[in-house]
Amino acid sequence: ALSPQPESEVFEITDFTTASEWERFISKIEEVLNDWKLIGISSGKPLEKGVYTTGAWEEKSDEISFADFKFSVTHHYLVQEPSDRDGKEELTEDVLPLPMQDLLCMNNDFPPRAHCLVRWYGLREFVVIAPAANNDAVLSESKCNLLLSSISIALGNTGCQVPLFVQIHHKWRRMYVGECQGPGVRTDFEMVHLRKVPNQYTHLSGLLDIFKSKIGCPLTPLPPVSMAIRLTYVLQDWQQYFWPQQPPDIDALVGGEVGGLEFGKLPFGACEDPISELHLATTWPQLTEGIVVDNDVYSDLDPIQAPQWSVRIRKADNPQCLLGDFLNEFFKLCRRKESTDEILGRPAFEEDGKEVVDITHALSKLTEPAPVPIHKLSVTNMVHSAKKKIRKHRGVDESPLNNEVLNTILLFLFPDAADKLADGFESGTSPSAGNNPPPENEDYNLFSQFKSAPSDSLTYKLALCLCMINFYHGGVKGVAHLWQEFVLEMRYRWENNYLIPGLANGPPDLRCCLLHQKLQMLNCCIERKKARDEGKRGNMSDRSPGGSSGDTGKGADHSGDNPKETDKEKEVGKSWESWSDSEEEFFECLSDTEDLKGNGQENGKKGGAKEGSKEPVNLKPEGRLHPHGKLTLLHPGEPLYIPITQEPAPMTEDLLEEQSKVLAKLGTSAEGAHLRARMQSACLLSDMESFKAANPGCCLEDFVRWYSPRDYIEEEVVDEKGNVVIKGELSARMKIPSNMWVEAWETAKPVPARRQKRLFDDTREAEKVLHYLAIQKPADLARHLLPCIIHAAVLKVKEEEILEDISSVKKIIKQIISHSSKVLRFPNPEDKKLEEIIAQIMSVEAIIARARSLKAKFGVEKCENEEEKEDLQRFVNCLLEQPEVSVLGAGRGPAGSVIHKLFVNAQRVSAMPPLDEELRRSGSSDERRLNTGAVSDFPPPTGREVILRTTVPRPAPYSKPLPQRMYSVLTKEDFRLAGAFSADTTFF
Repeated sequence: ALSPQPESEVFEITDFTTASEWERFISKIEEVLNDWKLIGISSGKPLEKGVYTTGAWEEKSDEISFADFKFSVTHHYLVQEPSDRDGKEELTEDVLPLPMQDLLCMNNDFPPRAHCLVRWYGLREFVVIAPAANNDAVLSESKCNLLLSSISIALGNTGCQVPLFVQIHHKWRRMYVGECQGPGVRTDFEMVHLRKVPNQYTHLSGLLDIFKSKIGCPLTPLPPVSMAIRLTYVLQDWQQYFWPQQPPDIDALVGGEVGGLEFGKLPFGACEDPISELHLATTWPQLTEGIVVDNDVYSDLDPIQAPQWSVRIRKADNPQCLLGDFLNEFFKLCRRKESTDEILGRPAFEEDGKEVVDITHALSKLTEPAPVPIHKLSVTNMVHSAKKKIRKHRGVDESPLNNEVLNTILLFLFPDAADKLADGFESGTSPSAGNNPPPENEDYNLFSQFKSAPSDSLTYKLALCLCMINFYHGGVKGVAHLWQEFVLEMRYRWENNYLIPGLANGPPDLRCCLLHQKLQMLNCCIERKKARDEGKRGNMSDRSPGGSSGDTGKGADHSGDNPKETDKEKEVGKSWESWSDSEEEFFECLSDTEDLKGNGQENGKKGGAKEGSKEPVNLKPEGRLHPHGKLTLLHPGEPLYIPITQEPAPMTEDLLEEQSKVLAKLGTSAEGAHLRARMQSACLLSDMESFKAANPGCCLEDFVRWYSPRDYIEEEVVDEKGNVVIKGELSARMKIPSNMWVEAWETAKPVPARRQKRLFDDTREAEKVLHYLAIQKPADLARHLLPCIIHAAVLKVKEEEILEDISSVKKIIKQIISHSSKVLRFPNPEDKKLEEIIAQIMSVEAIIARARSLKAKFGVEKCENEEEKEDLQRFVNCLLEQPEVSVLGAGRGPAGSVIHKLFVNAQRVSAMPPLDEELRRSGSSDERRLNTGAVSDFPPPTGREVILRTTVPRPAPYSKPLPQRMYSVLTKEDFRLAGAFSADTTFF
């Protein structure tokens, strides 16, 4: 008997229904095509001319995998308006798929900017499957075939009419194979890519042979092949047009305007030609086979005869541009960590081991008798002390900036020092040398958007000088040196009562950068001190008017009824007559004995005489400015006098912030509120005391009528006798019990401004500012002044653009301004944002430099004929903004003839071989004839592109006639053929 077989073998079942990896891959492709709705008949209008360049291209991507090998799937398509498909439905059986129609369309040959498959096959949409990782590649033939069959099956299963391509070989080779299917038709996309070109394919006749043999058309007289040919010529030597702009000559800078860089202005332009090559494409868009001869012996394709010319330029990669370099180098300063002392290798402000910055020392200096004024204020006088100190610490020639440069810069910053006598030294601002926009111009007001400083101010000039020094004269060391000299100059001016030039009068302008505010603050201090010192000397005749913009409340509300209001400001100087230098003395002059002597004993008790008290107060009025219109005091009925008041203390934004923090910290308790009121009402109290001194017997209502007229409400009422009288009373807010005004009024004593405690201690504030300036590191300085440099750069770019008039640049400048004003408005902007602004400015500079380069090369300025000149100008502008520009009139138009000349000149230069070589070459006449073409005005073409098209039946004579197309491109490096061959699949 047979032994029974083991059971396991009997029941072994192979399950053929489980999907293989390959089938899963195909179903994933189908899924993606379904998701993207690429199934079914593709529809669309015939393509218009040039739509591949002007239209928008979009792409969608997804990822799929074959086993564990990842592929990316990308759909590239031209965005089009949806076409109406109704009415065309019945044609669908017979109509070719859209991609096959596109193969024959001639309206978009050689698009300047497009995906390579668009250039090679003229398709408006396609899907590419490529290895997802950049370094992955499908190399083996079997894998390529597997992928091809996958897409073939997927297309068949879904009925998708969009061509599908697979990328094979290494990415850089850009090798694709693909397929497109329609009802009963199929197109195969194939490619050849070679390093070395077989000789027979370098000309048209060879390409026609390969095309015909590939189609293998069964008909004997073959339908004609239509051809589009493009030859590209590259012009690299713009020999006769050397780049006109040399970098500025550094040594000559001191003498003013030399080497294209004016002192105190930013440089502009490229140091090298920003355009490296010009590519001329000569195109024959529609030729029929047999019209032109182009073989290995002879060619009819003469570029001059080509019906279409188009030009593109190749921009130099990041050409070195001066303005951009200046900005970048200055921006690098912001990242330096060292302090001025570390850079200069010693304590900066040191004198025989004693600190000059010591404030007590400064105060004792102030109490010494005033120095004899130096009548000639010369720069050498200003910096003499600095020089001595520097020499003490290092060799005379070691300082980063040489004297000549330093003196030039100091004279530029402080023009008043050159020849003004010390006493004629009143001018608040000196006009600066450069061509700044006038103050009413919108460009001038950029400073408030950028938080920089006005373009005629000292701060702005200082920023430009530091920028220049940083670039040309010793980098960060030079910057530290100039800054140190600048701070010494500031101290010198403070100690000798010389106003700082190039700053607007009045309190610090909070729209400007903090450094500018600090300098304005120092000027306020100098102004006060100067007025006080002059008052002491009794020289009251020529005094500078005080600051004037502090009295908003006092002057604003009633200037209408009081024409003389502004006089208050003119005479404000008098309030400083007897002020002395330090607070201690202030208190002495307010000692009781002296105070009571003049004003009668009542002053002590009745300092805060209640408004109600009708009894006369026998005080001597003091510190009157002038009567206030026709107003009289309510009770004694005497004229109401405007007192001489103290100016409120000017503040810089950091002080304001500090103060608001302190006020916020006081909290909401009653005590905190009281303290806050005291802090805020120092100015109010001072004005009340002055008012009481000027108007003995006055009451709070009188004060309110002058100080805040809106808080005194007058109405007409009828009194007992029937007469209409005007009755006035305080506003509701003034009547709130124990409000700040009432409290202050009660505590105020009648003390004229000159005997009050100073609201603004100029000595202390000036020392604070000088200390602040002294401790700035070069990096802090660069951060403070960067807005000024960006402001200057924008003005410079605008000024240069006006000369060129390029519309795209105008747009970018507007963007830069709005971008900068957003970024710079806040303290400590991020570096990345600042870099973006600088990059934008650099891009504009590069565009303008390119425009100039092209203008020079195309001789726009030299052109005599106005019409031609305009054509050329338009052509140059298009070249800047479009990827490729067609030349009107091809080789015969104005631009065409210029381009022709450029090539001829370049050829002449390169075609001057030594004699012996000439003799040797005359042998190979074929070669020479081939190289030269008809005329040797042009070099051999750098690129040859040919598109061959025809419609023939394949594979049998009775098949449907279908589009066939082959594109070939030949350059120095490689040769590529891209063919799309269609066949009828109905019976095959």
